[in-house]
Amino acid sequence: MYPLALAALATFIVDQASKWAVVFDLDLRHRLVIDVAPPYLRFVMGWNEGVNFGLLAGHPGAMRWVLVGLALVICLWVARFSLRDGRVQMEIAGGALIGGALGNVFDRLVHGAVADFLNMSCCGIANPYAFNLADVAVFGGAAALVLWGRAHKTP
Repeated sequence: MYPLALAALATFIVDQASKWAVVFDLDLRHRLVIDVAPPYLRFVMGWNEGVNFGLLAGHPGAMRWVLVGLALVICLWVARFSLRDGRVQMEIAGGALIGGALGNVFDRLVHGAVADFLNMSCCGIANPYAFNLADVAVFGGAAALVLWGRAHKTP
């Protein structure tokens, strides 16, 4: 099986398991805040109907489908890009990005919004935003694709 598919599947499973465990098993959806190791780590319930930091959340019905469609198109492009490169690390990075994106797509389809719950602050700076493991995978996968993709190019 392709490393891309395995990475995407593993990322999707870890993301959905973490959301289920925190939002439903720990009942964050009703408790709203759980201090884990404040201020470094808190679980703070957020249903994001937009994109990063809640941008474009003004029209949740229409934006839900636009964002689902956009995410699926991006997933197809990332899969093609990662597979054409031919290196395993590019497939794993692409798979992480795809698995995270599909985790958030799943949330939009099932819940109508993305479940965000991780809130981290440090060093006197209070972070008002929450995120999830899918967001971490999307960001990390995209960063790895850019860095490794540029490193592979010869001048």
